[in-house]
Amino acid sequence: MAKSNGEILDRLFAVILSRREVDPAESYVAQQFQAGTSRIAQKVGEEAVETALAALSGDKRELASESADLLFHLMILWADGGLSPSDVYAELTRREGISGLDAKKVGKGN
Repeated sequence: MAKSNGEILDRLFAVILSRREVDPAESYVAQQFQAGTSRIAQKVGEEAVETALAALSGDKRELASESADLLFHLMILWADGGLSPSDVYAELTRREGISGLDAKKVGKGN
């Protein structure tokens, strides 16, 4: 088991990066990169909808599975956009302790 929850995401992201230049005939991730940003973003949207529907179904196992799919495709999108999990962790850290309601009042989202 991972020492921290972030470790599995970091390992998965490393795999995603390593597949970027692989023959698309041999790698789903490489196929996604080859298809381009709009296709990757579309896939993230599809997975987000499937995750929301799984939440509505009340099936925790399905919700976990769809959430994993969403995170996986989101990380492909991060890599495509030049982000890494540490960039997202830094943004989450920056937001820590800031009320979402207070942030919305000043027009900056969360």
